[in-house]
Amino acid sequence: MVRPLPQAGGVARPPVHPVVLVLLAVVSVQFGGALAVTLLPLVGVLGSVTLRLTLAAAVLWLFVRPRLRGRSRADWLVVSLFAAALTLMNLSFYASLTRLPIGVAVTIEFLGPLALAAATSKRARDLAAVAAALVGVFLISEALTTPWAELDLVGIGLAAAAGACWAAYIVLSRRTGARFGGLDGIAICMAIGAVATLPLGLATAGMALLTPDALLRGLGIALLSSAIPYSLELMALRHLASGTFGVLLSLEPAAAALAGLVVLGQVLQPLQLAGMALVVLASILVLGRGRRRGQARAPDPAEAA
Repeated sequence: MVRPLPQAGGVARPPVHPVVLVLLAVVSVQFGGALAVTLLPLVGVLGSVTLRLTLAAAVLWLFVRPRLRGRSRADWLVVSLFAAALTLMNLSFYASLTRLPIGVAVTIEFLGPLALAAATSKRARDLAAVAAALVGVFLISEALTTPWAELDLVGIGLAAAAGACWAAYIVLSRRTGARFGGLDGIAICMAIGAVATLPLGLATAGMALLTPDALLRGLGIALLSSAIPYSLELMALRHLASGTFGVLLSLEPAAAALAGLVVLGQVLQPLQLAGMALVVLASILVLGRGRRRGQARAPDPAEAA
């Protein structure tokens, strides 16, 4: 599961080391994704995305209370495109989770920001790193040898689509951040996504969305994938170089594999682990460079080169 990179605020050093805070955020997001896998059989892909966006939006609006008045037409256009990228990203990713282990899905999805960062840098080493990551994905796909292999290919395509949406999301998040202060942009974005998916979620899942089990799981996903990591990163980003943050972010596929093992009992094959290691290594090489710490705005994968 992926999430936006919030803007950093304040200068007081957090009581816990910033690296530890980001690692906790990474683990929180991926365990939220693993929890989402348990929600999918109850309410389906559309229902799961609806609960995730609606409850996350409610939590954010409770604490952020974004300003709506005085926004221009261009502001609303940008944040609406941002919401479209976020919603499609979650739909594609959650659909991939019905066909692939979460560690595999996150690894393939990670090609999106990785390719965007490499394309932005245009450095030979970064392009070679992306090529290595593609080899890693090939190893992962070769390891998917279930009797329903064609479903795995669909899952790979869905995870790749989620990665492409993530790349678009990164570009649009920068534009949204330039127009909306603090977490206003992501709060409005999630609210738009929730409004857009709610009719579809109700049509496909019906009253199953309102059962205590589904609501409890949905709230857990909203907290683990949104509220908790946002808070942790807001405390940490002011004191981390973007290169360090990029390296930590590159550990998400490994964190997803851990979450899949602990929560879902998903054991990856040696080829899958080797492919994942290539993607993580490529991500560290591409995303592990950045500007000096102490900037007012949080880094994102597209800017780390």
